[in-house]
Amino acid sequence: MTQEHQPASAMQPADASWDKEQLAAWDKRYFWHPFTQMQVYAREDNVIFARGAGNYLYDLDGKAYLDAISSLWCNVHGHRHPRLDAALQAQMGRVAHSTTLGASNPPAILLAKRLAELAPAGLERVFYSEDGAEAVEIAVKMAFHFWRNSGRPEKRRFLTLDNAYHGDTVGAVSVGGMDLFHNVYQDLLFHADRLPSPYGLARALFGARDWDQPAATAAWLQRLEEMLRERGGEIAALVMESGIQGAAGLLPFPKGILAGARALCDRHDVLLILDEVATGFGRTGRLFACEHEAVRPDLMALGKGLSGGYLPLAATLTTQRIYDAFLGEFGETRQFYHGHTFTGNPLACAVALENLQIFEDEQILERLAGRIRHLHDGLAAFWQHPHVGAVRQFGLMVGIEVVADKSTGSAYPYGERVEYAISRAAIERGVYTRPLGDTLVLMPPLSITAEEIDRILATLAEALDAVTSAPRT
Repeated sequence: MTQEHQPASAMQPADASWDKEQLAAWDKRYFWHPFTQMQVYAREDNVIFARGAGNYLYDLDGKAYLDAISSLWCNVHGHRHPRLDAALQAQMGRVAHSTTLGASNPPAILLAKRLAELAPAGLERVFYSEDGAEAVEIAVKMAFHFWRNSGRPEKRRFLTLDNAYHGDTVGAVSVGGMDLFHNVYQDLLFHADRLPSPYGLARALFGARDWDQPAATAAWLQRLEEMLRERGGEIAALVMESGIQGAAGLLPFPKGILAGARALCDRHDVLLILDEVATGFGRTGRLFACEHEAVRPDLMALGKGLSGGYLPLAATLTTQRIYDAFLGEFGETRQFYHGHTFTGNPLACAVALENLQIFEDEQILERLAGRIRHLHDGLAAFWQHPHVGAVRQFGLMVGIEVVADKSTGSAYPYGERVEYAISRAAIERGVYTRPLGDTLVLMPPLSITAEEIDRILATLAEALDAVTSAPRT
């Protein structure tokens, strides 16, 4: 029986080793959760996951939840995959961690080689970190430092997009574009020039259903070309998510945006940084989303699915041209002054190697097309819902936009937390998800089955009906 077909009953035996009430109290007393209003969290009965198996998570009572968001977009082949467990255990029998500052370890070496083989041709140098924000931060610092080392210190500006999200470190926030998350930190940030969101511009031109038009692509690329013509001599890099803006609510790009951006960056001698943290490792149907348009960035940030969702691991891949700019004698101080304690951690690299081997051995990418179509077909009904303004899909990445009024497209007031109520209703029904603003998000593991897709969609539709039909207080 393969991992993806392991059945999960609605209830499993509770884990008697934990005191549920005590853990819940300590959770609220000591644990400050990310992106969470803790005053509200303290009033709620929140799920505490104790274990996982296949595409399911289990709480302390043994109740099963279908993991519809891959544990925040990182789980790839399901929980407790036997091969990933074995790879992790085998490496634990050797060494858990050793520094890579001036030294190395076999899993980090082998993984760097494998990533260079799998990435778009020309990305052949790998710098490790622990999460996607760090991978982007490293790419930004590398781009800035590259031009300094190349005798072009005037190229120090960065170009990014409205609605961009690249993580929460200061550099990553500086090249972000989500006011809700980022405005409060403006005094900490460096300035970045912004272009409109490709999806936002396309939707404004052609509407929620017909946004993917060649004319929308041409209009956005014209904006980019104007910016590069005006400021290209000062711009170090264009920073973009790869084909879809994730945290903004799953906003896909019109076809041709990445390829056009690559061509314009080449023409104006500007580096292209692609953030594949969310899109990498099969989420869009290809190993990397930039492969849909045969694009090779100058720097590519990876994270989330790199270790199969097991351990914190990220990587920034770059070209020989950029790498060479940092070479010199020690006293020339051209080296890249950046690193972390757990850079190239052997445990994380070992499980990442096995994750990539599973892709090959089990032909994961070849099997995804049917599931992506099945998901697409199942989503069609949501367009008819009176409180859905748009349905967006890129591979196994889905955003369902919830609106208070379909005729005007107006959202529910932020403070009412309607989308959270819908997600909570789904969780109560055994499907775990979490919204982004006014968007319901689905991003299941690649091991999801057609039957599980049907259950996710049916449960979400039921939750949507239950909450939006209830009287507003």
